[in-house]
Amino acid sequence: MRRTLLLVLAILAALLPADAGAAKKIRVVTTIPDLADITRQVTGDLADVTSIATGVEDVHAVPMKPSFAVVLNRADVVVLMGLEMEHAFLPALLEASRNPRIQRDQPAYIDCSVYVRPLEVPTRLDRSLGDIHPMGNPHFNLDPGNGKNIVRAIVDGLSRNYPEHASTFKKNGEAYVAKLDEAIARWQREAAPLRGKKVVSYHPDLIYFAERFGMIQFGTIEIRPGIDPTPAHIADLIERMRQAKVEIVVRELHYPAGLASTVASSTGAKLVELPAMVRGTPEAKDYISLIDYNVRTLVKAVTGG
Repeated sequence: MRRTLLLVLAILAALLPADAGAAKKIRVVTTIPDLADITRQVTGDLADVTSIATGVEDVHAVPMKPSFAVVLNRADVVVLMGLEMEHAFLPALLEASRNPRIQRDQPAYIDCSVYVRPLEVPTRLDRSLGDIHPMGNPHFNLDPGNGKNIVRAIVDGLSRNYPEHASTFKKNGEAYVAKLDEAIARWQREAAPLRGKKVVSYHPDLIYFAERFGMIQFGTIEIRPGIDPTPAHIADLIERMRQAKVEIVVRELHYPAGLASTVASSTGAKLVELPAMVRGTPEAKDYISLIDYNVRTLVKAVTGG
């Protein structure tokens, strides 16, 4: 089945004509909207930037549409989170794209995890443990400190491919990092009420965010990453939350609402619904407003403000 899908995607990519009359802008394809927004900050008018994910999906289950292979076929560079965040869709789409420039380990394959210190790196690999990421937890986009590492990786990757524009990428990247530094200082002040608060999320998306702002990741509604909860797991989680006085349950918006609501109401915790990516909610229109929304929504839940 997978081979048939790849063949169909490849044929569609090959048959569609190149847009010969288009302006000579760098064609960048990113995997998630966060990377698209940050790439636009770095490139300015030098690039047309497209994101595969829209921001509302589960990033581990983005569908493989034929149009994605076509877009990748025409791409000059691809920008991805890395740490195997995109393992469910990107490798097959790259294969189907028939674009040698953007294949793994090629210069135009820009991995944004290269300067990140991964958390939750497993000590052993075992499929019974769930959707384990052997290189560590890949959800580092939710820590704005890692936003700066993403900028650095994109500047390096684009400069490697387009050295004639390296000074522009560097200048734009430095300007955006300055904006992030200013925002991070403000977020640290605003997030003071979150320090020491225990949080349960549906999936371990929040670990980098929690570390940045001093929260304690107490557990997840999933048994393990990618493994659906059982009644026994939920009963045990609720009991442990009651004993530990966990105050916050986060439902990332692409996960089902009912179970998260049940866990919150059964423990007296506040249910908070958050996007995991840019455009996951209308308020999260770009990277800075994503972090803004998540910080302020959590603080409001804790303080009642």
